[in-house]
Amino acid sequence: MAADETSIKVSTAARDRLAQLAAEHGTTIRSLVEDLAQGTPTHAEYAERAELARAELASALGSAPSPEAEAKARALLERLGASQHNPRAAA
Repeated sequence: MAADETSIKVSTAARDRLAQLAAEHGTTIRSLVEDLAQGTPTHAEYAERAELARAELASALGSAPSPEAEAKARALLERLGASQHNPRAAA
């Protein structure tokens, strides 16, 4: 094992599922896990993105959106995200 590598322990069921997902995507478990780790923002990164978006909106609109407007937008985005994974969830 190279100096910049490590191993993780998962259940046999999780390993088998990761293997199946990797095969379906034409990749390896390693790449699947690395892509997940690199491609999934942390809470701090989400907060930073939200603050940048607020600043951009304030610059474009002259004021930042209200907490109510943010809550409505968040709920809409969550519904849209849910509909991608479960088309019946958006209905």
